[in-house]
Amino acid sequence: MTARIDIAGITRRYGDALALSGVSLTIEAGEYCVLLGPSGCGKTTLLNIIGGFADPTGGRLTIGGRDMVGVPAAKRPTTTVFQDYALFPHMTLIDNVGFGLRMRGIGRAARNAKAQEMLYLVGLKGADRKKPSELSGGQRQRVALARALAVDPDVLLLDEPLGALDLNLRRSMQEELKAIQRRVGATFVHVTHDQEEAMAIADRIVVMNAGKIEDQGPPERVYREPATRFVAAFLGETNFVPATVRQGRLHSPLGDLGLTTAPEETALTVCVRPEHVGPGRGAPGRVKVIETVFQGVHRRVRVAPEAAPDLHLQALLPVGMDAAPGDTLDLRIDTSHVTLLPAGTA
Repeated sequence: MTARIDIAGITRRYGDALALSGVSLTIEAGEYCVLLGPSGCGKTTLLNIIGGFADPTGGRLTIGGRDMVGVPAAKRPTTTVFQDYALFPHMTLIDNVGFGLRMRGIGRAARNAKAQEMLYLVGLKGADRKKPSELSGGQRQRVALARALAVDPDVLLLDEPLGALDLNLRRSMQEELKAIQRRVGATFVHVTHDQEEAMAIADRIVVMNAGKIEDQGPPERVYREPATRFVAAFLGETNFVPATVRQGRLHSPLGDLGLTTAPEETALTVCVRPEHVGPGRGAPGRVKVIETVFQGVHRRVRVAPEAAPDLHLQALLPVGMDAAPGDTLDLRIDTSHVTLLPAGTA
């Protein structure tokens, strides 16, 4: 089963604090949607409202066309995987996974069969008699996922589910989560503050800030064409260069940044990702290396252009290209991959 989620004008206050401010969002049935943003942006509050763990102060929420405002968590077509997994330490894995079915009155034989099926789905076949203490962090995460899926939810909610895992295991689990979501077909709503995680698994990223949605869309579009300066800065690294339109061209402290269709005399902010600043002739031209970090697949450098020494840029250089602090290089911005925002855009 799977279901669409419709959120219309949801507001949530905690005393004088406004956690959500008129949030409207549609999550399609079978979609893997990631709510992304910094701590305190409202993403977990929104997840809790979808799951029935908090009520909105105002607005409307429907799941599968049914009004969910006021419906308790246990009666919603949702289950939640929490960051701490919340497994019962005294129970075997098969009993942990079958717990939700037991609460629904399903007999032992049927719930054990379903629990075995879910353990197989998450790669833990044959581990049904183990206790949680015998497992690694990644395995416990799989058990929590199996338990949530055992009750066949229309919507699975994941609250920072990979936050406690090390980098390599987290990347492995990202791939597994996406593969499992494709197999079961449920709507997944996943909360994280990890930009790389969001881009790796999402069909759609919803970027939140200060209780509002800043941008939403497929990961590649949100990364390449961010709607606001906040999104550009939060989703990866970005260089921000002021520019003004004169005679159909972008004029900046770094030099001419190319043609534009923006109106004359418009003040803009040019957003340039570090991977689009590399060796070559053009703006910014001659630069002095301030800092360099070897990162395996590339060398990350911070440079000060001679044309505007106070306007430092981040660039990614090929690994074979040496660059030490104090060196001078010729760099150019690939102007076919820049995003233009109004000057002063938040």
